[in-house]
Amino acid sequence: MLDPVSDGSVTSPRGFAAGAAHAGLKPDGTPDVALLVSATSCATAGVFTRNAVRAAPVVYDADLLAERPGRIRAVAMNARVANACTGSDGLAATRAMAQAAEQAAALPTRTALVLSTGVIGVPLPVAQIVDGLRQAAARLSAAGGVEAARAIMTTDTRPKHCAVRFETPGGLVTVGGIAKGAGMIHPDMATLLAVLTTDAMAEPASLQPLLRRVADRSFNAISVDGDTSTNDTALLLANGASGVDPSRDGAMWTLFEEAVQHVARALALAIVGDGEGASKLVEIHVVGAASEAAAREVGRAIARSMLVKTAIYGADPNWGRILAAAGAAGVALTVDRLALQAAADGDWLTLAEGGATAHPDAARARAIFRQKTIRLRIDLGLGRAEAMVWTCDLTPDYVRINADYTS
Repeated sequence: MLDPVSDGSVTSPRGFAAGAAHAGLKPDGTPDVALLVSATSCATAGVFTRNAVRAAPVVYDADLLAERPGRIRAVAMNARVANACTGSDGLAATRAMAQAAEQAAALPTRTALVLSTGVIGVPLPVAQIVDGLRQAAARLSAAGGVEAARAIMTTDTRPKHCAVRFETPGGLVTVGGIAKGAGMIHPDMATLLAVLTTDAMAEPASLQPLLRRVADRSFNAISVDGDTSTNDTALLLANGASGVDPSRDGAMWTLFEEAVQHVARALALAIVGDGEGASKLVEIHVVGAASEAAAREVGRAIARSMLVKTAIYGADPNWGRILAAAGAAGVALTVDRLALQAAADGDWLTLAEGGATAHPDAARARAIFRQKTIRLRIDLGLGRAEAMVWTCDLTPDYVRINADYTS
């Protein structure tokens, strides 16, 4: 059984501390640099953007994890500047940021990962960030996870953090995390930035496939605007401070994965619920698919459809747009087997069946689409696999935020 940790975060697991500071990147004086440190080396897994244009921190982290997946001690983070499309100078800046974190926290070399988010194409202000990391290191605390979550916010309106714990015969195990993201969200591995931590013992070879499974059912199952970021990164660090090795028992490992999944999904839903300008959360449940991958692709096609998202904003139950988006997913469908239902808090209303209208009550349908949380269920009629995907509506505020993002 999983127990939520009150105000839980990336520092809820034993042996982790975090600090944040203002380095002058955010004009309002709020924290914009954060440092997460483990008391011992961590087995670490990472998943990264599939965008061919990869930010310097993504390149650096992927190389470091390939070399030292069991030796990571820290994650240095900054907001406002993505350090993407910055060439060789960007890679040098990332190395300098990692080294500054290691020196500030008195860690061995090549043990710090780097996460950056913000505007693309802007040089990283290394001197400011180095000073900020020194300040963050001086503030390291087991209570610093929430402030670290605040530091990495960009257009986010609230920090995103979560933690759960569970009992084992060997003691208590905790899993925590922080994330950021509100726009440029249509991940192909994870989300903009996410760091998950645990005090469980684990090996990198076991953590990596676990994180990929978790990402597919959480971070890869959300979409705000259909755009995949240059900086998408999700990390999972296990420092073993609990002394419990879940891999020794099949049932315990399953529970451990459930805990990681719970935290990742909570963070993913917080991201899509905080989508830029969003006013509604949409849950898309695709059932009757030939495979989970096919179900997810159909759900993602619906989630990124601008026509669906604008209809949701306008409370227009234009179900034809939903079926049209499903048909454009690149998955083989049989039209006369398709069924679509919608619900808010109450019973399901069938909008279409056999690929055609079910003549739903128009007033009831519109009432559902006026709600802040809308549930859609599409049955492909082709198998027993299913998947969940989440998105938000597209509002005029999204256009306003992104029309002047750099100004």
